[in-house]
Amino acid sequence: MNNMIILKNIYKNYYSSKKIEVLKNVNFIFKTGKIYSLMGPSGSGKSTLLNLISLIDKPSSGYIKFDNLIIDQEDNDKKDNIRSKKIGIIYQDKNLLSDFNVLENIYMARLSLDNNKKKAVSDAKDIIRKVGLDKRLSHFPSQLSGGESQRVAISRALINSPDIILADEPTGNLDYNNAKEIFKLLFSLKNKNRIIIFATHNRHFANISDCKLNLINGKISSIDGGN
Repeated sequence: MNNMIILKNIYKNYYSSKKIEVLKNVNFIFKTGKIYSLMGPSGSGKSTLLNLISLIDKPSSGYIKFDNLIIDQEDNDKKDNIRSKKIGIIYQDKNLLSDFNVLENIYMARLSLDNNKKKAVSDAKDIIRKVGLDKRLSHFPSQLSGGESQRVAISRALINSPDIILADEPTGNLDYNNAKEIFKLLFSLKNKNRIIIFATHNRHFANISDCKLNLINGKISSIDGGN
């Protein structure tokens, strides 16, 4: 099992009228083939940590390694390339484009790889069938239920077959039954070459992950000795 993501001495600070320390000396190794849950109170830094791993944000100090290569935080083009090819992101609020239908919301994410629309549409249709939304291809986000919208968001995150799937409270706005179905789908995506990390407030869903992590006062710890 390869060490795929390494966080080393990660600090993240924000500044307003004073310095706010969000993450403090975070060290952790995420290994391929595992699903990690990330728990912690609101404001503990869960979203911040996921944003750092997704390369959307950069640490104040410390470094991140993917496949033993240190990420150059100043090379935005390289980070964008890594994100489009290696990382799939699922947000709580879904971030679907309201003026585009289900098929368009999904296949447009595929165009970042090679701008091959025919391949993008074909791949999107395959994923849509797998998540049970093949009868919703031409529907717009406003015509979907919460659970359906989240399935679209997951499909969009999967379109480029990412090695890393990050989910930030993916079921926070769903009822329990819909949340259960979404997590069933999320866990079905596990494979030996992939890392899945999700933030949640739901202890039940956290407990069925391979490794349970706590983020409290800016520091990360493993609940079950997974690192």
